Amino acid sequence: MNAVPQDVPARRDWRDVLRDAADLALVGFALVVGALPVVTAGAALATASAAVHDRITDGGWPDARTTLRRYVRGLPAGVPVTLAVLAGAVLLGADLAALATGRVPGGAPALLVTGVVTAALAGYAGLVVVEVGRAGGRGWRAAARAAARSCLARPGGWAATSGVCCVAGVLTALVIPVALPILAGYALAALHAVARRPAVAVEPS
Repeated sequence: MNAVPQDVPARRDWRDVLRDAADLALVGFALVVGALPVVTAGAALATASAAVHDRITDGGWPDARTTLRRYVRGLPAGVPVTLAVLAGAVLLGADLAALATGRVPGGAPALLVTGVVTAALAGYAGLVVVEVGRAGGRGWRAAARAAARSCLARPGGWAATSGVCCVAGVLTALVIPVALPILAGYALAALHAVARRPAVAVEPS
């Protein structure tokens, strides 16, 4: 009787796909719950990104103790990151709204340029989240530098993460509120999927 080669990966069937979909939905709900105080959003996002990275690279999810430790450890560094991202998002959103309604000059060309810049910044932010996940949910400043290097070295990957963020943004406006956590988990997995490459070493900040 012929032996089955040990290095042949097992075939995935619909049950594996369904299990992964359910797990990502749970990650999304955990992310939203962890981010409810708003200022904890950075820590929650870093923890969820680290969990998705573990699933992709190791084939399994981290245990509850590891996840909780990452979340608590990421709170101090995550607060300023959350505030900075919120401030930037508010400013960009106000700029886009003013251009779209004609309250400031520039018209369609300025609106298009601002939209492209917003999408590029969103893609960069997505890469930062991926890099933080690769570092175990730590090192925002180091992750920002690694993401900047990745944008310059792989502009196609940058464009892909920008596309993921844009699609997620459009779907956010379309889906019912109860589905938003599920969308968050899927969007995070999509960011990791399109940004896959040899990991960049990042030191904790």
